[in-house]
Amino acid sequence: MVVGIIGATGYAGAELVRLLSGHPKVDKLILSSVSFEGGNIEEVYPNFLGTAIKTGKTDGLLLKAEDVIASSDVVFSALPHAVGEGFAEACNKKKVHYIDLSSDFRFDDDEETYSAWYGKPYQYPELHKKSVYGLPELNRQKIKELASLGSAIIACPGCYPTGALLGIFPAMAKGLVSCEHTLIVNSVTGISGGGREPSRAFHYPECADSVTPYKIASHRHTPEIARGLSKMGKNAPPLIFTPHLAPLNRGILSTIYIPLVPEWRVTPGNTQKMLPPVKEIEDKTAEIKKLYADFYKDEPFVRILPAGITAATNRVRQSNFCDISVHIDINGAILIITTAIDNMVKGASGQAIQNMNIILGLDETTGLDAIPSLF
Repeated sequence: MVVGIIGATGYAGAELVRLLSGHPKVDKLILSSVSFEGGNIEEVYPNFLGTAIKTGKTDGLLLKAEDVIASSDVVFSALPHAVGEGFAEACNKKKVHYIDLSSDFRFDDDEETYSAWYGKPYQYPELHKKSVYGLPELNRQKIKELASLGSAIIACPGCYPTGALLGIFPAMAKGLVSCEHTLIVNSVTGISGGGREPSRAFHYPECADSVTPYKIASHRHTPEIARGLSKMGKNAPPLIFTPHLAPLNRGILSTIYIPLVPEWRVTPGNTQKMLPPVKEIEDKTAEIKKLYADFYKDEPFVRILPAGITAATNRVRQSNFCDISVHIDINGAILIITTAIDNMVKGASGQAIQNMNIILGLDETTGLDAIPSLF
């Protein structure tokens, strides 16, 4: 199998090179980069010296995108938003699977929402009817069905929506969520989420030793999370999403506050003194934790953590796992879910490869079975 990567010198593209170099079903990698066209991946990322090229899977040369598409069976696009539709159209005509890591196809045929948040209309509106949102745990069957028709266009979810939606999905599916109250997602991300291009916000003196909320009430992943919630059930609660930048290289930690429907709430104790019925809350937490564990029991990359362990970014580093811990507020009405992912793997390149494995009929864990790094 020949796999192409357009945008191979961005962080997500380079992570694709790293992961696919060890994928047992990939025979050859063909790379493209607008910024470094004509150069070699080893010149941009010396960490690849003697590794990716030594395997014989790639010569490391950075070609034109058109050359990548012409020679590949599957194409990954790790390009900025609103620049990849033409390449998707070229892949569609050639009957080549196109796996997109940008936002260009995440809203299906809802051009109005996409245009409102990203400032550009669709270039190929009909193409969006042939795409599918590539969160495997939510849309696995749709991904398979699309792939069976020939060439697939897979819209890989954003990093924030991945952690948020995986944390909310079981509660929505099992009817635990009150749609009359607001659902709140607070997320903390590492610096790599901002991409490789330098900017003041990611300058070391600006972000070191500091945690900063940004794009409050205006982050582009807000409508993507809201759209995902609407796909999970007929009714979806109002959403508040606030991202925070932390001095980490990798990782996203999300704390999600889910209002419970009355039948799933625990009758509080003396709320004025904050004295909860501890045993009842512990029992209800265990019940919901089991619900989550049963819901994800066949998912290879979702881990429901045992009592006493909360999700943490250092336990999923350089892996495709999403860790989830389950809690209930002491007032008994709010389910608190924490999720942790590596934003460059499950939040980007690893999930993209998981989608490739699905559309090609491979085991989803192929090339993604690394144990999380300790440090």
